[in-house]
Amino acid sequence: MREPNPITQAAKESDEPVFRQVGLGPWAEEHPDLPRPDDPGSVAYDPRFDSELLDQGDRRNVLDRYRYWTVEAIRDDLDRRGRHGFEVAVENWTHDFNIGSMVRTANAFAAGRVHIVGPHKWNRKGALMTELYQHVVHHPSIDTMVADLRAEADRSGIPMPRLIAIDNVPGAVPIETYDFPDRCLMIFGAEGPGLSQKALDLADDVVYISQFGSVRSINAGAAAAVAMHSWIAQRAGGGRLS
Repeated sequence: MREPNPITQAAKESDEPVFRQVGLGPWAEEHPDLPRPDDPGSVAYDPRFDSELLDQGDRRNVLDRYRYWTVEAIRDDLDRRGRHGFEVAVENWTHDFNIGSMVRTANAFAAGRVHIVGPHKWNRKGALMTELYQHVVHHPSIDTMVADLRAEADRSGIPMPRLIAIDNVPGAVPIETYDFPDRCLMIFGAEGPGLSQKALDLADDVVYISQFGSVRSINAGAAAAVAMHSWIAQRAGGGRLS
């Protein structure tokens, strides 16, 4: 089990603040009268459960219904339940620390896939392990990503998703009035420079998030969250809390 962060541990041992306990402890403590679901000889056997989590407890940032489940079981269940019709692409030319946050948000909103464009290595810190539950695809360039999408469309007979660049550049339309299609791929750029010209040229639509302060742009991770939730607000119903 991972050692607790010493700062977090010290805060928990102090009088303030009082932390809300998240997740569940070991199975034997939480369910002393129930058989373990990882015992193949039990009538309660369920292969989705992880023996180590049952032993140690499950404090992961997952829905309650997924407590003690393996990563693979959670990912498969998300696929079975059906992911949403939008996908996300992120340009990785600057090894942007916001990419991890975008992946985490994509998982929260059940994006179909996340496409990392550019170098294969990306900053995973902000993802908080959510990339394990999300389908993440790598492409060396925007051109190859579009070519891959076209090849998929040819094989499946399903039209390509509409490519939507998210950036505040001349000619873009406000996200507040944009009508998101059911199937689309939202493309985000790096913190600072924004999207590459190639990405803007290949996009079917360019959309910006209205701002009213003095800065030119908002944080890339925040912009991605706003855009993804805009699709959710138009195309999806209420989500799950547990």
